[in-house]
Amino acid sequence: MSIIPEKLNDFRVYEPGNPDYKGVSDIQLPSLEHMTEAINGAGILGEYESPAFGHLSSMKLVLNWRVTSKELLSFFRPEAMEIDCRMANQEYNEQLGKHNFTANRLYVRGIPVKNDLGKVQKGSPYEGSTELEVLHMRLECDGEVLIEVDRINYIYRVGGVDYTEKLREALGL
Repeated sequence: MSIIPEKLNDFRVYEPGNPDYKGVSDIQLPSLEHMTEAINGAGILGEYESPAFGHLSSMKLVLNWRVTSKELLSFFRPEAMEIDCRMANQEYNEQLGKHNFTANRLYVRGIPVKNDLGKVQKGSPYEGSTELEVLHMRLECDGEVLIEVDRINYIYRVGGVDYTEKLREALGL
C-alpha cells in the first residue's frame, strides 16, 4: 500500500481551558539543535562536533498573528503556559485512490520571551508574533509519541527510546 504524504490540510492552536486561537496565521515549530563541542587530538584526523545528547540549544515556538486582540493577553504574562497545536496532514492512498488525514499534535509548555505587536497599515493584517521558549514539548502522530523533550526533568525520547535514561541514572535522578 503506497501512502503519499501531501500537505498540512489545516491546523488549530489551543491553550487548555480556552477556545482555539482564531488569530494565528501560521506557526514556526521549534528547531532541535544539540549543543556540541569540537573534539580533536591524538588519534583523530582533524576534528568533529560531538553532541551532548539531550542538551539542546534554545528552542522557540513562534506564533504569527493576523491581528492584535484580547486573546493575546495570556502571552504577555511572565509565566509558563501550555500550547496545544493540532495539525491534520493530508495523505493520498494510491491503492484505494482516496485521501485520508493523519492527526499530528505538538504540545508545548514554555515561557513567552518576545511579543512583536506587528505593523499597522490600513486594510492589512498586523503580522505580529509571539515567541515562547520551549521547556517541554511532545510531538505525536495519530496518538503515538514521536519526540518528547523535557528540559527540567532530563527527558529526551525519540521513537520510544529514552536517550537520557542512563544520564538520569548517573546523576541519581
